[in-house]
Amino acid sequence: MKKRHFKKGAVLSDSVYTEVAVPLPIFRTFTYEVPETLIDLIHPGKRVLVPFGNRRVTGYVLALKRGITLHDQVKKILDVLDDIPLFPPSIIPFYRWVADYYLYPLGEVIKCALPGGLNITSIERISLNEKGRQVLDLAGMSPLERKVLNVLETEKGLTLKQIQQRLGERAPRAVIYNLKESGWVEIRQELKPGRVRPKMERYVRIGDNIPCKDSLSTVRRTILEVVSDYGEISISALKKVVPTAGQLMKRMASDQYLKIIEKPVYRDPFGEPIEQDTHAPILTSDQKSVVGEIKNALGGGFSTYLLYGITGSGKTEVYMQAVASVLERGEEALILVPEIALISQMERRFRARFGEKVAILHSGLSEGERYDQWLRIVRKEVQIAIGARSAVFAPFEHLGLVVVDEEHDDSYKQETGLRYHGRDLAIVRAKMAGAVALLGSATPSVQSFYNVKTNKYKGLNLLRRIEDRALPEVVIVDLRKEEERTRTIPIITSELKEEMSGTLMRGEQILLFLNRRGYAPYPVCARCGKVICCKNCDISLTFHHEAKVFKCHYCGFTEGMGARCRHCSSSRIRLLGMGTERVEETVRKMFPEARVARMDRDTTSRKGALIKILKGLRHKEIDILIGTQMVTKGHDFPNITLVGIICADLSLNFPDFRSGERTFQVLAQVAGRAGRGEKPGRVILQTYNPEHFCIETAKKQDYIAFYEREIGYRNALRYPPLSRLVLIRVEGRDEERAAQCARSLGNIVRDHIKKRREFQEIIEVLGPTNAPLPRLQNQYRWQLLLKGSNAGSLHELTQVLVQDLERSIRKKGIRIMVDVDPVFML
Repeated sequence: MKKRHFKKGAVLSDSVYTEVAVPLPIFRTFTYEVPETLIDLIHPGKRVLVPFGNRRVTGYVLALKRGITLHDQVKKILDVLDDIPLFPPSIIPFYRWVADYYLYPLGEVIKCALPGGLNITSIERISLNEKGRQVLDLAGMSPLERKVLNVLETEKGLTLKQIQQRLGERAPRAVIYNLKESGWVEIRQELKPGRVRPKMERYVRIGDNIPCKDSLSTVRRTILEVVSDYGEISISALKKVVPTAGQLMKRMASDQYLKIIEKPVYRDPFGEPIEQDTHAPILTSDQKSVVGEIKNALGGGFSTYLLYGITGSGKTEVYMQAVASVLERGEEALILVPEIALISQMERRFRARFGEKVAILHSGLSEGERYDQWLRIVRKEVQIAIGARSAVFAPFEHLGLVVVDEEHDDSYKQETGLRYHGRDLAIVRAKMAGAVALLGSATPSVQSFYNVKTNKYKGLNLLRRIEDRALPEVVIVDLRKEEERTRTIPIITSELKEEMSGTLMRGEQILLFLNRRGYAPYPVCARCGKVICCKNCDISLTFHHEAKVFKCHYCGFTEGMGARCRHCSSSRIRLLGMGTERVEETVRKMFPEARVARMDRDTTSRKGALIKILKGLRHKEIDILIGTQMVTKGHDFPNITLVGIICADLSLNFPDFRSGERTFQVLAQVAGRAGRGEKPGRVILQTYNPEHFCIETAKKQDYIAFYEREIGYRNALRYPPLSRLVLIRVEGRDEERAAQCARSLGNIVRDHIKKRREFQEIIEVLGPTNAPLPRLQNQYRWQLLLKGSNAGSLHELTQVLVQDLERSIRKKGIRIMVDVDPVFML
């Protein structure tokens, strides 16, 4: 390495260096020297193995540098882990923006963006040495140290986690290091490879020794003819043509008649083949107008459009026509949908139109399948990616269009780790690529519609259904009157039952919606009246009839159906309230001949289960589908003519300023599932609040009327979109320590605001106070809300706070989480 002395303590170097981000909770990047042997191999976007402290970790190459001034000794890269970059250099500024905006370490942002299971990790293995064996009976060591040594005497090379499993108790890392300092144990670093590797498949081709055909059996001649025709064929495919080929392969290869090789292949996530759709439908005049405006915008730089289209107005066809125009320009398109349930439908339509140009990216794929789809994009083998929120990181280099379908959906918000919003990042991604962002919804978020009103976005409208089909008629049933009349709490009212009977007689399908899974969400002790709650959370357990357990939907804690009241030990538990299981039971008794299915998280958790339900609905093998909100989102089944909303009020009274918006959206969306074919639709909406403006506007499916009322309330309280929010949550197992930490946080925030006059004028502090759910997973929760009219000032204050949190008030056992633009406030 050539070095020139530049000034005291600094050296100017002509060697090649690289900026590397490591996937650890560290907010800075690091500089490493590139050995001469690796210079030709290293490129931005590749992963490298680097020394970090006393470990070796995976890092991500962000940039290469020459002629830099060094102030400290620089370590060398150990290895380059990829043949080709996993992401293009053009996406690196986007990663940096995400890290800055959401106050999250850059290396962990990139790790979140890439397919899981790739990284090499360094693990510590602990072994007892000879000196340690000699002191096993030594007095003076702690009981826990003695237990650890006894475990290591019987097994060597254990990880800390394995030691804790053997002990049945927690062993702090400090204990292990004390034993090492005493010279009794040895710790060695071991590299653990990533879980995901390329899938290899055996292929066969003609060998060097070409035999005389007359000397071969009929089967061997057939094998050689098939291989010769294909040039190269996988052994699995060959066996379909010649079932006995497997028995003869090795012999024919040893005779050099054939060559057997291994090749990397893609895992297939798509399943059944799809018939090609070669003729796009004729557009309505409204669709033509919308498509024309989008086409004119393509190639003209960044712009954001909000497509407000009522249910059944043909938004998906608009997306496909826009994508076709993007592909003609030699650019790429990214399509985001809120949930995996919708990807199947969208993927089928896009594959039918665009064939092998489509990749899919979502968490329902195996790690290997997602890795393969990612590589197809990196290798430019596809030009379209369809996926859930994480697909916003797809490694396209020439994006021309980013579509966000059902843009209002809260599922676009990631609630753990990197708490990003997929819709917001889609717009940023489009801006950095100079592309068009197209947001679509029948019930736009108040935020997006406000951006149209303030000319930040451009508005597009589809206000008529395809073929001028009528919107479904919505009938409101007042549950208060039904209770007075029947003296019971009804699940299926007489009006809904009558409509269901008629629909089944006509051979049409029914959708019943209740946004609560399980059988009974409110079990109560019949003796003392106490609610049966989770032992880890301040929330009631839900009884699941099928599994015969009481279950917490937040931490997963379960108790058998024979559970007793913790207050009085009574076994008499009353199962109050209703969930989708109870609705299913009621419907099966009411209509024993009907084919009933349920679609919620319990029935769709297994891979392929969701696709099976949707396929059954499409093929009319299901008469009545009961489901939670996953049935409301964009599904198109023309034979569903009746929608029953079991109870429309469940989300109205949540302690969240968006509860009215969510209620309107889910009701309007589920109502829109009815009458999407040639037959007219009908909706029975059961409610205890028929006069509420959210219910009234949902009945009329009048989004504009809802927006005008809702934005008035937001304006009065200065809530988004009239302001921006940052939520800071404090969590800890010790109730008093968590409270003390939250109060200290509040004092620090107010001290910072007092020092800056501009903060005093535009930032409001709410809290700290107990979270609406004060205890989850045995963590006591406090939260503080920052509300500001200026996003820059709010972000500046939050950055200062994050630095202070690390230095001042973070204590052992306390976790502090920062959520920029929070969606869920519970």
